[in-house]
Amino acid sequence: MDALEQIYRELQPKIYAYFYIKTSNSAIAEDLTQDVFYEAAKSIHTYRGEAALSTWLFHIANNLLKKYYRKKSYEKSLASKMEAQPPITLFTTEQLIELKDESKRLLSKIEQLGPPFKDIVLLRIIGELSFKEIGELLELSENYVRVNFHRQKIKLQREEELL
Repeated sequence: MDALEQIYRELQPKIYAYFYIKTSNSAIAEDLTQDVFYEAAKSIHTYRGEAALSTWLFHIANNLLKKYYRKKSYEKSLASKMEAQPPITLFTTEQLIELKDESKRLLSKIEQLGPPFKDIVLLRIIGELSFKEIGELLELSENYVRVNFHRQKIKLQREEELL
């Protein structure tokens, strides 16, 4: 235990400084430093002694830093996508009831469609499958699926207009 403690005392400030310089954030540098020693303890059995222990620890540190940057980049990307999304429309109770009734009516109309057409419409709308995927699934040509989906869609729209 004494040797491990000595290694920690010797290398911890250097690894912390490395992370602090790279991130300019002391809390993140502390977390990443602790992660390095955790990962090292967890995978010490993989250390072959071909390089100095400090080299191995800095290799782990470098990998964790790359992982941190990827995560940070992903979070920024996700945040920008979220900001670009249109605001969520909140519905009143009456509007929700009306939407529910319309959905039930549409589903009952879809249920009345013939065997392949019902499956085509449901797989396209609910399953969000491509025409090619639906064709492969139902063993029909992509063109047949596309044409009949549009025919059924028009048929459903006309029936809805009559109501």
